[in-house]
Amino acid sequence: MNQWLEHTIIEPLGSVYFQKALIGATLSAISCGVIGCFIVLRRMAFLGDALSHAMLAGVAAGYLFMQVVFGSEADAAAMIVGAMLAGLFTVAAISFVSQVSRIKEDTAIGIIYTGIFAFGGILVSMFSHRIHIHLYDFIVGMVLAVEDGHLWMIAWVSALVLSVVVLLFRQLQITTFDPVMAASIGIPVAGMHYLLTACTSLVVVSAVPVVGVILVVGLMITPAATAYLLCDRLRHMVWISPAFGASSVVIGLFLSSWIGNIATGPTIVVVGTLQFLLVLFIAPRYGMLAGWIRRRRMVPQQLVEDILGCMHRSEATTIPISVVMKHVGGGELVHRAIHELKRRELLTIEHDDITLTDKGIHESRKLLRSHRLWEAYLQHVGIPDISLHKRAHQLEHLHDEQAVDYLDDKLGHPLYDPHGSDIPEDFVHLIPGTHVNISLLREGHQATIANVGQPAIKTGLTKGMQITIGLRRQDDQIWTVNAPDGSAISLDHNQADSVLVILQ
Repeated sequence: MNQWLEHTIIEPLGSVYFQKALIGATLSAISCGVIGCFIVLRRMAFLGDALSHAMLAGVAAGYLFMQVVFGSEADAAAMIVGAMLAGLFTVAAISFVSQVSRIKEDTAIGIIYTGIFAFGGILVSMFSHRIHIHLYDFIVGMVLAVEDGHLWMIAWVSALVLSVVVLLFRQLQITTFDPVMAASIGIPVAGMHYLLTACTSLVVVSAVPVVGVILVVGLMITPAATAYLLCDRLRHMVWISPAFGASSVVIGLFLSSWIGNIATGPTIVVVGTLQFLLVLFIAPRYGMLAGWIRRRRMVPQQLVEDILGCMHRSEATTIPISVVMKHVGGGELVHRAIHELKRRELLTIEHDDITLTDKGIHESRKLLRSHRLWEAYLQHVGIPDISLHKRAHQLEHLHDEQAVDYLDDKLGHPLYDPHGSDIPEDFVHLIPGTHVNISLLREGHQATIANVGQPAIKTGLTKGMQITIGLRRQDDQIWTVNAPDGSAISLDHNQADSVLVILQ
């Protein structure tokens, strides 16, 4: 056991190259993980990829500048400065194109970063005798060849970026989730956006020469996305994301050391991706397994409403479960639907009998009203009578209050369905003390007129008048309003809609 521990853990740690790689990549993972949270939440992942690719032009330019001007090989500082300038130019160009044209920012990113990356490739190929940059190393990184200058650069950038996030966390949080509210309380939304972009540029610029294009994007996006599957709060996410990034670095470094002859950067990215896939599967709230369990336990709303409709149509206060099973079908799903109704306090269960509660009666009446209005509407548009019930049974589940009110008004507030059954009144709106139109009232309703619209201005109705609704006439197209002096005033649909009353 001791020999295994010494060979697999202690021996790699004894290498200076491994130590530098571990420190540099971990620092990059921490800063990338924190910034990545904001990048993911703001849907700016493509920007990080663009900045990392644009670094090639900056590194090549810095290398060429040192060769031509000073006649010496470029050091880390020169290439990092060049890369930083390339990153700032990329951000400025993307912002310029998206502001002065109808091109959206994501399209501008695709145009600019590919152009700058291609320009870097041209520089490398044209001046290959001067620029000694290996594109493979640029893409996959040189994790095990970290220089002291690179380490210091990563350390300073990480300290700066983390300080900015700590000091301006509240402002960054508000502008990320609600930029409108942020602007209303005086937070400079555009300034926070550019600050976050600058921090992203610094992180990418400092990390690309060490970990490469692939790894820097992987460290910025994948750990943040993994943490996003586990967290509902940004404050927790900015702790968990760097932890995933650092763990992928440590595991990836040791794996590449144990296996040998494989690139370290891609190994780290693969580990991070496997972590994401594992969390994607097992995350307690947003994982695939949790989603499957929720769907397995889910009771179709249509089945729930079918049970309510069955109970209401039976016109019995209490009915056996067997009767419900006979009408809506049997099986475990129906039992789960009945218990779901009980959980919602829509019915009670006693032995093998179920009883609708007051809340359940209210919901079943809404469903019945929807069904009968749909039947009336389908007959109105020419559907054969033999098909009315079947089609209305399918449509009754579309009982959104606005939709049902539209049908009711479109049909002239009918009293009966095509089969002669009563259509329940609009009991949702007909509550004493509320303001409603006369057109919603049924025979016997009493109300006080609150306002008389232009179509009914000459009918004799006046504000403050106490009225009682009488029988509807002429195929229910005329409303009869009984005035205090005993006179009866007739209103058509348009006039009834224009008179607002306070229901008593």
